[in-house]
Amino acid sequence: MAVKREELRHARERCRCLRFLQKGVAWLQPGAKEASVLLDGGERGTISILLDVLKALEKDDLVSVREDQVALTAAGIACARRLAAKQEPFASQHREIERRVLHQAAQKRFITASLSESPLAQLANRRMRNGKPFLTRAEFDAGERLRTDYTRGQIMPRLSASWMASVSGKKHGSGAGGGVELTQAALASRQRVDRALVAVGPELAGVLVDICCFLKGFEQVEMERGWPVRSAKVVLKTALGVLARHYEPPPRRESGTARSILHWGAQDYRPKLA
Repeated sequence: MAVKREELRHARERCRCLRFLQKGVAWLQPGAKEASVLLDGGERGTISILLDVLKALEKDDLVSVREDQVALTAAGIACARRLAAKQEPFASQHREIERRVLHQAAQKRFITASLSESPLAQLANRRMRNGKPFLTRAEFDAGERLRTDYTRGQIMPRLSASWMASVSGKKHGSGAGGGVELTQAALASRQRVDRALVAVGPELAGVLVDICCFLKGFEQVEMERGWPVRSAKVVLKTALGVLARHYEPPPRRESGTARSILHWGAQDYRPKLA
């Protein structure tokens, strides 16, 4: 009987954790009890969760724990939708997920874009007064591409040990060979993120990371940065435009033709024939 109660308690904890993380990422904090941790969601509040439950969710690939940050994986997002859907739960998990193709030079790259999990996706559904989408397809794809590379670049082989040490309060570091421990795919993703943020510049890189990668809301970004209300959307669109040009540079115009050469001279000027 006691085992049955424990299983039910763990099931309830799993559901509560998934529903909480469905609204955004959270930060790990030490819990009051040794067997529990706190998930700090900022404005969304804080919940206490059993440490074993969180470890089980990570093992099942439903949550991703990077140092002290916890977020749902793609499988976790689908599972949370099934829990939230009252009817047709398995159909609901796929309704707002779209498979997109990004063209880069002669190569094609596939990404999975969720149309409801991030502020960027929600902004892509909005339209301006003239009826046109607020974000172009290229701008939205650029933001999703940055988020995909950022997520893949955070993959660490010793992930559990890192966040366990962080919660327990022990000091830890990546060590001198931290970069070597990354997989080749994760290292390449991290390098692509670095190049993209350098190309965008420090003035616009921060808002891209906050909204596209950390999935922060626009109001939260404006409050943290001291910006006027509704300004984050405009700054984000500008940043996404620069990012899109970095990923897909416009073709260069051919130069050196005779028509592009101009010469200023007097009214009776005549060119000399060599």
